[in-house]
Amino acid sequence: MNPDIILVLTLLSLGFIMFVVEAFSIDVTAMILLTILFLLGYLTPEEAISGFSNPAVITIAFLFIISRALQKTGILEYLIIRIRRLADRSMILGRAVYLFTIGIASAVVNNTAIVAIFMPVTIRLAQKYKISPSKMLIPLSYAAILGGTLTLVGTSTNLLVNSIYISQPGAEPMGMFEFMRYGIILMGVGLLYVLFVAPLVLPSRTSTSSLTRSYHLGGYLTEMKITQESPLNGKTCLDRGINKNYDVMVLDILRDDKMITNMIRLTRLKVGDILFVRGTLENFLRMKEVEKVTLLTDEKLTQEELEQEDNVLVECLLTNKSDLVGKSLMAGNFRRRFGAFILAIRREGSILRKKIAHVVLNAYDTLLVYGPENKVDELSKNGDFVVLGEVQAELSKQRFWWMTIVVIIGTIALAALGIMPIVKSAMLGVVILLALNIITPQESYQSINWQVIVLISALIPVGIVIQKTGTADWIGGFISSVARSAPEELQPKVLLGLIYLLTIILTEISSNAATAIIMTPIALAVTQQMGFDPRAFVFAVAFAASASFITPVGYQTNLMVYGPGGYRFSDYIRVGFPLALIFWLMAIYLLPILWPI
Repeated sequence: MNPDIILVLTLLSLGFIMFVVEAFSIDVTAMILLTILFLLGYLTPEEAISGFSNPAVITIAFLFIISRALQKTGILEYLIIRIRRLADRSMILGRAVYLFTIGIASAVVNNTAIVAIFMPVTIRLAQKYKISPSKMLIPLSYAAILGGTLTLVGTSTNLLVNSIYISQPGAEPMGMFEFMRYGIILMGVGLLYVLFVAPLVLPSRTSTSSLTRSYHLGGYLTEMKITQESPLNGKTCLDRGINKNYDVMVLDILRDDKMITNMIRLTRLKVGDILFVRGTLENFLRMKEVEKVTLLTDEKLTQEELEQEDNVLVECLLTNKSDLVGKSLMAGNFRRRFGAFILAIRREGSILRKKIAHVVLNAYDTLLVYGPENKVDELSKNGDFVVLGEVQAELSKQRFWWMTIVVIIGTIALAALGIMPIVKSAMLGVVILLALNIITPQESYQSINWQVIVLISALIPVGIVIQKTGTADWIGGFISSVARSAPEELQPKVLLGLIYLLTIILTEISSNAATAIIMTPIALAVTQQMGFDPRAFVFAVAFAASASFITPVGYQTNLMVYGPGGYRFSDYIRVGFPLALIFWLMAIYLLPILWPI
């Protein structure tokens, strides 16, 4: 092992550790790794920026735009609700049709968009069947992941693996539907697992009956009455610094049987006013003592009592596109910007209820939002949030909405028939959508997940370094020496099993894109050393890099359902490990049959 290989392996190890501990966001970590390798002279300027012009990266950006155009039409929500109604007579049949449709949709549309669209539908379906949403949200994520393995464009992982593979002399591009040979088997087995096994393993973490009960807010929501001797009499909440001094939030004011919901901070209080408040028992008692109010401890508020007049109580998922990520509610000025309150935050199996105004928000935090219905409607139209409430199953009435479907079918058909590469057909599709004003340039820029684009663009040159320095050959030599220790007739399967297993381990602790970029050159190197056809092994990397079921951090869709499902980390291990083991064994025996070695 030469010094270059030692240094590259050290940097890769540090990079993976940074991914796991989240010292920086994943795109920043990737840029740090790229910059170090560039400064050390392992990359030329052209190689360092080659990721930003890579056809796979450009294609992924175009597919984000096409997915957003499809979201605007509302066709997916419309179809899924109609299909669900056809199967209302049976819970198993209804869920099977529902998850299968999600899988098929994920084969052509970005699966994070699919999960964002169908989380509200899934929660409504759980309410209909009177089961906890936690029984259905991980299956939703798994169905979207499995659907992405059906086509070349189903997930960015497939496009990246194909891009690296065809850079090899004589390599034939992976076909648009070639993934379906094995992907349809995976999806079939996976859907059977999530339909019959997952519900038995997954606990009931969240309640369908009441959000206040689900967030355990009984001791955090109550009523206070203004007395004659209270210093609040004739003053506003701002005058007395209620929120600042006691960390108590006044949600509404009940006066003479009428609810005051607007300009609460500036409303002058009167004797007999009842304040609906959120806080802790300790702060309630402190406020009671100083402000001389009556604490109605026996009148803890329920969701029904809160939802009076035009107020609603809903859950909202904070997306990774929001500028609130990395800020506290106070710093982000949430109350003034959106005209609503945050009562609690659900994050990674925990519920945060104390001093939430100062909690720094993370992507995919689930926020319990209380406010006027029109303000919540605005949140649902804002790309920063996914409102987990009622879903409107109405088609968009805008002109040429049907062209989005034509563009998607045309993009895939042109690439599948070999008429033009996928990057060309995707570019043509986006230009048509823009020319017809189906999607605006501003919407196009906003639809692209720039974190993913930067992450992939920064890591592609890292793959070049792995090949240039001989690191891929060295790792391949180590893997091949293990495989050669097996009987000769078993060596291909042992080698394939090792590559698949290593890919699964890496994808569970870091980004699936990073894993694909690192493992594909290694798979190509080791197959060349042992004289095997690399195609089955490259497909093994593609499928394994997408098979992230054991942890919530390996795949974005798993992270998206973490909060809304009220899951714990152990829930993913409990339900995901057996599925990953089944798929590993299937890959060892089926991939060499479908792509002879």
